[in-house]
Amino acid sequence: MNTETVDRPAHGAGGGLRGRGGLVIPLIMALVSTYVVIGIAMMEVPPDTTFPGPKFFPTILAVAGYLLAALLTLHYLRNPDEKADQTEYRTYSDWTAFAWVVGGLVVFILLLDLLGWIVAGGLLFWCVTRAFGSSRPAFDISVALLVSSAIYLIFGVGLGLPLPSGILGGL
Repeated sequence: MNTETVDRPAHGAGGGLRGRGGLVIPLIMALVSTYVVIGIAMMEVPPDTTFPGPKFFPTILAVAGYLLAALLTLHYLRNPDEKADQTEYRTYSDWTAFAWVVGGLVVFILLLDLLGWIVAGGLLFWCVTRAFGSSRPAFDISVALLVSSAIYLIFGVGLGLPLPSGILGGL
């Protein structure tokens, strides 16, 4: 009896993509980037628009999305998941983390106009860091407020896109 092939799947079992389930992520990123490119192509921009214009940042996002999708595809093709050859999987859903993220999104949506972008965005960022297991709430909220303030300045002040100022309006 030949025992060498007992634990090994046949070459054709699972095909050439066995252990490469992570390829779904770059596929989704490429689809979203394509959606952004279609939106850019359909965008009507007045001829007197100055640089950077409304197509500039979506173009950067689309290029970055395609680049990351390509790099992730390369990674998943070179490094297949070793657990794919196992017959028994142990799965785990972290419902507490899920609740932090979903709760943060709900609070963000409900309180965005009242609190404003800076505070609501900072609160959302903090909820996500809690979901990822961070145990430094003071540091997390400081970084959250810094990032949401930078986003507010870039989009609200720099590009002239109106973001809600909420309770900080008029300061």
